[in-house]
Amino acid sequence: MDVKMTAEELTAFLGRVFPQIASDFVIEEVAPRHVRVRLCVEDRHLRPGGTVSGPSVFALADVAVYIGLLAMIGPAELSVTTNCSIDFMRKPAARVDLIAECRMLKIGRSLAIGDVLIFSEGMTEPVARATLTYSIPPK
Repeated sequence: MDVKMTAEELTAFLGRVFPQIASDFVIEEVAPRHVRVRLCVEDRHLRPGGTVSGPSVFALADVAVYIGLLAMIGPAELSVTTNCSIDFMRKPAARVDLIAECRMLKIGRSLAIGDVLIFSEGMTEPVARATLTYSIPPK
């Protein structure tokens, strides 16, 4: 399966469709069935104690799969999350960007499944793992 959208095209698309959150994320790599997305951590992403909050980690996983899907099928802005399972495995480093490594496991006509490992920049072990299912709108 070939890539249908580049990192630049996906960044512009995210800015048009989700301008309220687009600046939080940097699409670092796009390859067949794989993307790397960075959450640029700021104070609003933190929980008490200075670590990245669970909702921010979830947002990164969700955006990574959305980007991974669109990279492979093209701009389908109405694709939506239908399921998510996330494991928070260790505390993210304080005030450090998070990096999502997303692998698209299945891309069908109506559903897609992506798996995401999330790392604190500089850490070798993941801080979270998520599997998400997306519904793809009919063409």
